[in-house]
Amino acid sequence: MFKILITGGAGFIGSHLAERLIVNPNYFVVSIDNLSTGCRENIPSIFPNNYQFIECDVNNHEHLSDIMLAYKFDYVFHYAAVVGVARTLDYPLLVLQDIEGIKNVLNLSKNTGVKRVFFSSSSEVYGEPVEFPQNEHTTPLNSKIPYAIVKNIGEAFLKSYKKEYNLDYTIFRFFNTYGSKQSADFVISKFIKLALSNKDITIYGDGLQTRTFCFIEDNLEATIRILNDDLVINDVINFGSDIEMTILDLAKLVIDKTNSKSKIIHLPALKEGDMTRRKPDNTKMKQILQGELLPLSDGIDRILELFNK
Repeated sequence: MFKILITGGAGFIGSHLAERLIVNPNYFVVSIDNLSTGCRENIPSIFPNNYQFIECDVNNHEHLSDIMLAYKFDYVFHYAAVVGVARTLDYPLLVLQDIEGIKNVLNLSKNTGVKRVFFSSSSEVYGEPVEFPQNEHTTPLNSKIPYAIVKNIGEAFLKSYKKEYNLDYTIFRFFNTYGSKQSADFVISKFIKLALSNKDITIYGDGLQTRTFCFIEDNLEATIRILNDDLVINDVINFGSDIEMTILDLAKLVIDKTNSKSKIIHLPALKEGDMTRRKPDNTKMKQILQGELLPLSDGIDRILELFNK
């Protein structure tokens, strides 16, 4: 049996990952979270024998050390981080504290026999991009906001620990992932909740900034295959769709899907953190999935089915 630690395990992606992993009886999963942005409702209500949740802050070395020394994990998914555009811009020092968590995870991993660390980086490391699609190895990293800088530093730490201590890693650069259990800090869940309540949907600026959207199941399927088949070792992979959509068109799509009476209200453009365009080179991800990602329209339909239930 392989033992797996998921930090940020009460968060959106971390909790979904735990649910997928514990289906396999060969995995024993421990999720930890300080519940600052994660949510207890995301944790399985009935724990199977191969799952445990522990409230823990990865920035607290002593607490994390107790857990990692006790279990001697084979793999670590380090997903814990301060998230949400408004939160990360309003509390930059809180974001920078996540560097301590990265260091704690890596130091304890190399001292307790962890085979590989999987790190949730972000498309934000590309900053305002200079080429399209954004490729893992050719597109320069242009981090400026604290959240992006921390992710960039995290990537550098993983590469350095491989060089110094031979600790294997995989870096996931997540573009916009969406699905059930996602908080209203993120654009699709925010728009859907507003539309279902017939409340005005606010967008920043003209709304012509583009994003791509990856359904949570595609994210998870690629992750599980990378773990099970020993793929993307000591490498970086973009996780995201390559189909762009403007934020304005996204709002219109959600309103149409929900038959909402919501109106679109334009707010002043953000001074920082709202990049004009996002489009990953997702060649590696599609090769792993052996096909295309779920279209955004279908993904929104699946979310609305859950709301209706």
